[in-house]
This record gives sequence, C-alpha cells and structure tokens, in this order.
Amino acid sequence: MLMGFGAAVIATFVLGMLVTRLLSGGGLAAMSLQAIAASWGNVGYMGVPLCIAAFGEQGLPPAMLTVIVTAIVSMVFGVMLIELEVAAGRGPVRTFLRAAFNVARNPLPLSIALGIAYSGLGLPLPTPIEKWIELLGAAAAPCALFAIGLFLSDKSVKTGLAEASAMTVIKLLVQPALAFLILPFFVDLNSVAGQVALMMAALPTAANAFVLARQFDTSVEQNSATILLSTAFSVVTVSALLVWLRVT
Repeated sequence: MLMGFGAAVIATFVLGMLVTRLLSGGGLAAMSLQAIAASWGNVGYMGVPLCIAAFGEQGLPPAMLTVIVTAIVSMVFGVMLIELEVAAGRGPVRTFLRAAFNVARNPLPLSIALGIAYSGLGLPLPTPIEKWIELLGAAAAPCALFAIGLFLSDKSVKTGLAEASAMTVIKLLVQPALAFLILPFFVDLNSVAGQVALMMAALPTAANAFVLARQFDTSVEQNSATILLSTAFSVVTVSALLVWLRVT
C-alpha cells in the first residue's frame, strides 16, 4: 500500500510541476509549491477522522501510513526542490548541502523523523505527557480550520485562478484516478487498506501548501485559492467516493 500510494502521490507531484510550467512558466520554487498543492491532501485533519468514521479503528493504521507517505514525498521532496532554487548560485555541492540543511531543520520533516524514531524505540510515554499531547491533538483540527479561514480571508483568490483550478482538478480527480489504477498492483482495493488509500488520494489540498508558500513567499495566492476551491468541491467528490466505496 505504501508503494502504491506513494507512486500516485509522486505522479501527481510531477504532473503539478509540468502543468504549472506550461501555464505560468514559473521557476523551480513556484513549480514545486504548486505541485505540493496538487499532491498533498488533507490526510491528517480531514483524512484520519474520515477513515475512523468510515472504516472504524481498523482504518487508522493505513490512514497514518498514508499521512507519513504524503508528508515525506510532498513535503521533503518539494521543500528540497524549493531550497535548491533559493540556494542556487553557490555551486552544485554547496547548493545541495545548503538545501539539505534547510530541509533537515524544517519543523515538518523534523517532527515526522522524531515521531518515527520514538515509535521505533517502543518507549512508553509518561501519563502526564500523553494526556498533554492528547489535548494538543484534540485542539489541532479546530485551530487549523480557524487559521485557514483567517489566511484565506486576507488573500485574493482571483490571482492565479487558472493555476489553482488546474491544481484542484489534479488533486480531486487525477490523483484518485491514478491511485485507482496503480494501487491494485500493490494492494487489494476491496481491502480496508486499499479503500483507505483510495479515499486519502481524493482529499482536498492541505493547509500545509499555504504555510510553505507563505514561508517562501511564492505562489501564496495560487495555493490559497487551491485550498479554497479543492475544499469546496471535495464536499461533492469525497462524498461520492465514500458512497461508491460502500456500495462496492
């Protein structure tokens, strides 16, 4: 499942870069940021609760695996490409090392790496720390939704609407279609893992796309519009997919 879902994410990432290049002729940073918008679904705040509601507790392990795959492919690979343009002009070796250093100290991949390492050690969490983390986790989703609304209210979605529309189509339609074609080579689509992966591929763009665009001050309006459009239209597309999955 990891390989099949990862292949679908990589394919949409590359497609997002190519479409951005054709539509706006943007550089590597702009192409990468909009590719992130086209490939990074809202698998954490929206996907995990949806999987639990649709598939029960057995849907949680594959859901968390798709979160890790999405973050590693879209975030680490995407940020690396962005940093390569930012650090350009210092020679190939220095450019690569500087880009790798900036990716390593970015809090998103760093938190993923620390989480995987701690999980691999199998160490128990002290109860006070566990309860504190649970409280933070419960507050994360509503705070993220409020932050997204605040960000979007301050940005115009008219700028770069063509790119945003293209990324929305890729995210909501092309990525699940690719997942439907690729996943059967790796996992049974009638299994919980296969259905979770297919549903996760159909989710709208995550707010992380805006956060990264804001951080690098590139494609901010385009990514904001993509989040808005994909989230709005996902009400129809994701609902239709859930109905289809339960019917089949």
